[in-house]
Amino acid sequence: SPELNLIEILWRRIKYEWIPFDAYSCFENLKERLAEVLTNFNGKYDIIF
Repeated sequence: SPELNLIEILWRRIKYEWIPFDAYSCFENLKERLAEVLTNFNGKYDIIF
């Protein structure tokens, strides 16, 4: 299979590792959790390529 590009790697990490399942219960929760991840990217949340 082809390699994932960088944004696909980031989204997969956010979706499956950094955002808990209960964040998907409503759109507001999802927005809050996603904002928290993106705000803390390269700090609390990091990817080493």
